[in-house]
Amino acid sequence: MKKPDYHILICNSYRVAGDAQGKCNKKGASDLLQYISDECSDRGLDVAVSTTACLNNCTKGPVLVIHPNNEWYGGFDSEEVIDEILDGLESGEACADYLISE
Repeated sequence: MKKPDYHILICNSYRVAGDAQGKCNKKGASDLLQYISDECSDRGLDVAVSTTACLNNCTKGPVLVIHPNNEWYGGFDSEEVIDEILDGLESGEACADYLISE
């Protein structure tokens, strides 16, 4: 298997019991998943996109992590912000407006 250039994780707030309860899910993270996948494909980015259990940053939700860059983004809720984050990924510059990690 060829390893993708990037792995994007988006928190979907799954808990041990399997129920999505946290802020990421309630703020629409699951609705953005397909958009992220489609937009990466349209841009020709070699990316694997996955949902995760709780990433323990509920106050910053929804939370998205891009590896191997180790960029943690939060506090977004629209496709326009996803576009800004992916623009940054393409240009090699983090989208500072939504970074929640340094």
